Amino acid sequence: MLLTITTTHQPATDLGYLLHKNPARLQTLDIAYGQAHIFYPEATAERCTAALLLDIDPIALVRNHHGPAGEGFALEQYVNDRPYAASSFLSTALSKAFNTAMNGTCKDRPELPETLLPLEVLVAVVPAANAEQLRGLFAPLGYEVQTEAHPLDPTMPAWGESRYFTLRLRHPALRLRDLLSHLYVLIPVLDNDKHYWINEAEAEKLLHRGAAWLPAHPDREFITRRYLLGLAEYVNPTLRRLLAGDQADPTDPAAEEALPDEPTVAEARTPRQNLHDLRLDRAAEVIRELGARRVLDLGCGEGKLVRRLLQQPQVEHILALDVSWRELERAAQRLHLAEMPPRQRERLTLAQGSVLYHDPRLAGYDAAAVVEVIEHLDESRLASFEQVVFARARPGAVLVTTPNADYNQRYETLSAGQFRHADHRFEWTQSQFREWAEGVAARHGYRVRIEPLGPQAPEVGAPSQLAVFEQ
Repeated sequence: MLLTITTTHQPATDLGYLLHKNPARLQTLDIAYGQAHIFYPEATAERCTAALLLDIDPIALVRNHHGPAGEGFALEQYVNDRPYAASSFLSTALSKAFNTAMNGTCKDRPELPETLLPLEVLVAVVPAANAEQLRGLFAPLGYEVQTEAHPLDPTMPAWGESRYFTLRLRHPALRLRDLLSHLYVLIPVLDNDKHYWINEAEAEKLLHRGAAWLPAHPDREFITRRYLLGLAEYVNPTLRRLLAGDQADPTDPAAEEALPDEPTVAEARTPRQNLHDLRLDRAAEVIRELGARRVLDLGCGEGKLVRRLLQQPQVEHILALDVSWRELERAAQRLHLAEMPPRQRERLTLAQGSVLYHDPRLAGYDAAAVVEVIEHLDESRLASFEQVVFARARPGAVLVTTPNADYNQRYETLSAGQFRHADHRFEWTQSQFREWAEGVAARHGYRVRIEPLGPQAPEVGAPSQLAVFEQ
């Protein structure tokens, strides 16, 4: 299946900055049951096109099929449209390939995500009841919609048209992240199927990606029901929240393991432990045990750890750093910074910055928390992270949490080598994390201890891991 995004914005190659993908390079990502290839058929100042090509392995689909025996007709597992028609596989690939763009972040050009661009999209092919269904979903969002129907068999015209269309969309002025969110939600709605289990996390993802546009869409009930496969236990509460204007947290790391880390059947029917809260609670507890008075929160997001630290009387000052202005604005709102009493306000500084570049503001702190951050960095940049935090800033203690890749096999539909979240650049096993942590400690004069985070399972350990470095 093929998706292309084209702009004639000047210079059109700004599209490469927005997507965080170099037009001069072919990039390949592993996804569930296949690979996604990102390339640029054209990249000039006048016109730029980015293409996402999915190569789904039909044999892997059969090998990892978990449905009951005898499901469907006899050859359904071998004769189907999964490798060819746009579906939840394409949504997952969009999120993994363009997650930074979907979240409206552009480090090199921070103003660019808010720019309204002329955009054209081609999707080959999408399943739909008819062309009117496609127009009904996309036209209310401001798109000019063109469809091309495909016959069941060109050599047998009497058989009529198939349910597959080539879809072309044009919008005169739209933010790229809005386009990606529209496609992320509506493509699986058209397909009316998903390659993983539906649970509460899926409802949160719908609220996340659809918060800005779905409540006003005339087909919001249809979209919600199809996205959640008609499961009333999730559909009805989600519709109520949409109509009430309630939104999921757009960048809540608590949902990381839900995409593409789909739960097993048993987990889908029981509440899952909130690992993100567990990590934050343990980080705050360790900082309290250390008696740290000046604390760095590196990659602070919306300030969930900051909120916990402000409740600790011994903490005199917190410098909360994030690369995204949008996240910092959200943190200020969620922490009610403008309404804080002056003495409380003096305890907190929100600042934009990166853990990959030397920053003199980071010096002189008792402790630094780096919660679920390193796996979002390219492994080749970890040496820079090490220099910035351990060699230059040198806080008295550093807390680093990251997923445990050994635990990934506990998720039935998480393919070998697949990461828990679309923006993860790597995930380490327990031995890999220990080797890295002990190497960092030895190079910079720290001692380190490592502890599991979350319920432990035989042989694979806990879902997350924490390293506490102390001088």
